[in-house]
Amino acid sequence: VQLQASGGGLVQAGGSLRLSCAASGRTFSGSAMGWFRQAPGKEREFVAAISWSGGSRTYADSVKGRFTISRDNAKNTLYLQMNSLKPEDTAVYYCAAGRSSFYYPQIQWDYWGQGTLVTVSS
Repeated sequence: VQLQASGGGLVQAGGSLRLSCAASGRTFSGSAMGWFRQAPGKEREFVAAISWSGGSRTYADSVKGRFTISRDNAKNTLYLQMNSLKPEDTAVYYCAAGRSSFYYPQIQWDYWGQGTLVTVSS
């Protein structure tokens, strides 16, 4: 079972990036999925989560209105569209698959991707 995150890179402030997280080895169509990030010297933090059907989405206040999480269950892929990027968005971004179909703050995250680096220059 593997989650492969991709799409990171270097972008100027105000720019956009789209991250992808491809799952292999099993289907995650029945699982809530999420994105997290870890900036240098900081703890990993929650960014966004989506329910199994995509009908429910939750965002951290710091990205609300700028980031959009989505999923394509037919492709077993999770996405994070990031717009209006800021230097403080610089971090390694990780995708994760949850044990439940719906996100809640105490959800157990069973699988993690390897991370993709996003660097936003000012």
